[in-house]
Amino acid sequence: MSATVKKWSLICLLVGVIGVGALLWPAAKWTHQNVTTLAKRHDSRMSPVIFIPGSSATQNRFDQLVTKLNTKRGNRHSLLKLTVHTDNKISYSGSIRSGDNEPFIVVGFENNKDGYSNIKKQAKWFSIAFNALAKRYQFNNFKAIGHSNGGLIYTAFLENYFDRDDITVKKLMTIGSPYNFSETSLAHKSQMLTDFIKNREKIPTNFAMYSIAGTENYENDGIVPARSVEAGKYIYQGQAKSYTEITVTGDNAQHSDLPQNQQIISLIEQYVLTKTTNRNQPPRTGTQNNESE
Repeated sequence: MSATVKKWSLICLLVGVIGVGALLWPAAKWTHQNVTTLAKRHDSRMSPVIFIPGSSATQNRFDQLVTKLNTKRGNRHSLLKLTVHTDNKISYSGSIRSGDNEPFIVVGFENNKDGYSNIKKQAKWFSIAFNALAKRYQFNNFKAIGHSNGGLIYTAFLENYFDRDDITVKKLMTIGSPYNFSETSLAHKSQMLTDFIKNREKIPTNFAMYSIAGTENYENDGIVPARSVEAGKYIYQGQAKSYTEITVTGDNAQHSDLPQNQQIISLIEQYVLTKTTNRNQPPRTGTQNNESE
């Protein structure tokens, strides 16, 4: 073999090695980054409580609830608020304090109108916010609270968008959520409830679900029929690890007052949040009368 041929063979070999290296480097870099991300998520101690407000409510809907909980619990929970806009962009206010392993996060929507078509849009927008939060904070589990339509948005999210093996939902509490809209009879199922029941097997099976109803007269909370809240059992009972219905009556049991209702705040502290003391009490079911504040 001539010197020229050897020279060109060496050059071709060198170019090939460089080419293969150029192809493998991005893959190796991506693999390293992915493994690092998974390790951070696996080791994370953060377990945020993520709230979704109801229709016509903003990211400020739970301010009073947060203030009351922090007053009771020694300001343990920082507060971050998100608004998802109709162009899929997110605006933020507040922050998560360093070392806070159980921050409160509220996700609201620029389009916060009522109606099944909007609930489906809001579930998609919530998935955008959720994925952004998961990427930024690397948590591996969370707790969920939805008031009114917020519970419906959570249901649509769990059935259609929550397809992750690296993050689990530990608890879900819905408060005054009208799973059957304004229907007062469980014999008449709305299209939304029919769809929720049809897709219920997509809901994770490893979390505890609490459905809270408020009533002024054991029929409704002034807006949402008690039977509509009860319809949530057709979606979650037998699918979630556990399903508990609780009815709150008395002062501040009207629909719009439920997020700041003192009894509901106690239920959130008991069943959703990390205990500040060792209180291992089993969930209570049935009617719970609310005491005046």
